Amino acid sequence: MRITINGTSREVSEDVSLSSLLEELDLNANTTVVELNREVVKKSVYPEVKLADGDILELVRFVGGG
Repeated sequence: MRITINGTSREVSEDVSLSSLLEELDLNANTTVVELNREVVKKSVYPEVKLADGDILELVRFVGGG
């Protein structure tokens, strides 16, 4: 199925969860905020959220520096 991540179309497997996608992208779920179809998703439900064909995600990571 095809989803859009930060404006880029990407092919992913069927029945993929939000947690699985973040792992596949090598992103830490604790430091990544996910907006799914214009709604912010609570971190506590990342494992339960299944993605669907046509979903649009915006992923924002917190990066420390100094």
